[in-house]
Amino acid sequence: MTLSEIVDNGLCIGCGLCESLTPESIQMVMATNGQLRPKVVNSLAANDLDRIKMFCPGIVAQGPKAETGATMHTVWGPIFSTHKGWAVDENVRFTAAAGGALTALGIYLLGSKKVDCVVHVRASTENPLLTEAHVSRTKGEVLAGAQSRYGPAPVLRHIYKLLDAGECFAVIAKPCDITAIRNLAAVDARVEKQILYCLSIFCGGIPNYRTAQKIVAYHGVQEDEVGVFRFRGNGWPGPTRVETHGGSRFDLSYDQTWYGEDYPWKYDIQFRCKICPDAIGEQSDVACPDGWKMRNGHPIHEEAPGENLFVARTRRGQTLIEEAQADGAIVLEPMTITELDRMHRDHYPRKLGANVRVMALLSLGQLAPDYYNFRRWKSILKSGFLSSLRTFLGARKRIKNGANKETPIN
Repeated sequence: MTLSEIVDNGLCIGCGLCESLTPESIQMVMATNGQLRPKVVNSLAANDLDRIKMFCPGIVAQGPKAETGATMHTVWGPIFSTHKGWAVDENVRFTAAAGGALTALGIYLLGSKKVDCVVHVRASTENPLLTEAHVSRTKGEVLAGAQSRYGPAPVLRHIYKLLDAGECFAVIAKPCDITAIRNLAAVDARVEKQILYCLSIFCGGIPNYRTAQKIVAYHGVQEDEVGVFRFRGNGWPGPTRVETHGGSRFDLSYDQTWYGEDYPWKYDIQFRCKICPDAIGEQSDVACPDGWKMRNGHPIHEEAPGENLFVARTRRGQTLIEEAQADGAIVLEPMTITELDRMHRDHYPRKLGANVRVMALLSLGQLAPDYYNFRRWKSILKSGFLSSLRTFLGARKRIKNGANKETPIN
């Protein structure tokens, strides 16, 4: 299997870790489908390709085992505790996409000197529609990346540089990026000693770059006129905001942006996201999704003071949120698994159907990722035979029509 075959068969997630390993041979570029993909610019050594295939989250994902003291939920994975909460700092809470949980934890880790730096993403300083990887060493730098970015981002492109420098750090990223870190730990002993915390979101999949372009064009703004492009934040959920260098401002609500039917874009995610076994950060130490307000049993997106959920998955993660609360960085309130079910029920179909969709790939002789320890048969049993069969047949039909194929990168 070559790097090109991983990309061409729709398995790349665009994390940038392969570029981090060998930047002289691989560069992340924007592909014609609006996603970031690795391009081989110089000859790639066979041993480097072998290493990439061992940690690439597009082709390998291994679910965690529950540590002593945690429970293993068929859908939600390992859990030490569940809370709702938010950042104590009101500026962090307002600026961030939800309640500022991940931003507050990143700031706390730096301030308490538990880490030297924090790896995360932020809006590109050159083109606000794009998202770039950043290494933060101050509160201000962490805060600058406090808003959700619904688009491609090579968050792991600096990992090897930090490991080589001997730095200890935290990673705040998508669940699949955290999978890459856990995979890397199996082939590089430095990971366990230097990447001390992995913090994640719940992910709905990665839309392509064209989504941001279409939002900007909808407002009649040229791309080079944009000074600020913000998907969320400055409230909860906060508006999708476009600001021009000339001072004009255009806002759309969360529901308008992602649920409106009269707009020229849709939430068009890459194929690998559609077969993802872990959009909920099972491999993280702490996962912090939105703590949505509920009405008649359904989440609503009316503006309110931001709230997150804190799902501690490891002993290290549990200790972190306890210490951050004691230090006055975050507020924690009790929350039940039943509440988690209601707020994020939309994750059930993806979670329970992931293994079945991979079976559909294999049944057609297509290149497929290896998923381990994600409770395959329990998931199929919970989903039900008929539901799993419909998922399998639907996936086969889409794959036959080329849903997993991407245009090769020259």
